[in-house]
Amino acid sequence: MANITRFDPFNELTRLDPFSDLDNLFKGFVMRPVFQGMPASPQMKLDVTEDDKAYTIKAEIPGVRKEDIHISVDGKLVSISAEVKQETEEKKGKKLVHSERYYGQVSRSFTLDNEVDQTGASAKYADGVLEAVLPKRKGSATTQIAVS
Repeated sequence: MANITRFDPFNELTRLDPFSDLDNLFKGFVMRPVFQGMPASPQMKLDVTEDDKAYTIKAEIPGVRKEDIHISVDGKLVSISAEVKQETEEKKGKKLVHSERYYGQVSRSFTLDNEVDQTGASAKYADGVLEAVLPKRKGSATTQIAVS
């Protein structure tokens, strides 16, 4: 059986074009080694667990003061945000050799299955981990409606 190949009439023209390899010029170039010594922008990692009565949220937010953390609940929507401030300085004698600063905000928003009872909600922050307990609102169970 013979191999079938598709004929491309412009294939010969691109073979002679000196600029045809411009797409491959930066193919192996990666920007990461250039910024290897700089800290990456902070990210918030979340764990959300659920039981019959409440949702428990654990968020890793290291290096943040508890006054800079904000949690808002609007029905089923939960938003967590924190203001991150990071400064490092290296001094030798009285001469400043190296200084870096990072100011920014990290935030996460997600939707839960049930509405949250905001009056019984609580949160604590220790060792870089925020733990929030959000009780479920009674009577807000999802109901299934049969389609006729």
